[in-house]
Amino acid sequence: MAIENEEKHFSGGKRYKNKDITVYWKPSACVHASYCYRELIEVFDPSRRPWVDMEGADTEKIIEVVNLCPTDALTWKWNEEEKNADVRADQCNHVKFRRPDLMQAGSEAMDADPVSAKVMIDGPIVIKGDFDLSYANIKKEVRDGLISICRCGDSDHQPFCDGKHRKTGFTG
Repeated sequence: MAIENEEKHFSGGKRYKNKDITVYWKPSACVHASYCYRELIEVFDPSRRPWVDMEGADTEKIIEVVNLCPTDALTWKWNEEEKNADVRADQCNHVKFRRPDLMQAGSEAMDADPVSAKVMIDGPIVIKGDFDLSYANIKKEVRDGLISICRCGDSDHQPFCDGKHRKTGFTG
């Protein structure tokens, strides 16, 4: 028997569940990079309400696509708590089990704290990790976090992205 979608509020977001995993969506972190619906429209369809249908694909494919989210607006965890036992939880207010396979205790990937930057197609540059940002009179220390830097030039919160690229039709 398929478990029905569960859409509940959690710390400013929503959760969606199938028999294996729960996917968490935090709208405030979403920069609409569109990996989710471009890669798996059967599950992630912004024209539908609710927009997430956890029965639209198998669990492995859903995990694969959620792991593509550059801002952690989409995250996931196993429904069986025992499966999460070897996964390191983030220190944020919501569950953040992005890559359990790389976060096993003693893994080299867990010990490294690289800074990564992704240029989103028709969107911002997303920078993740531990770093210091200096821009004009802005000085920001980012520790185990992420920021989205505007590339369209239309953001009201320069140098940060506020999503205006979607409204203005920015390409690049």
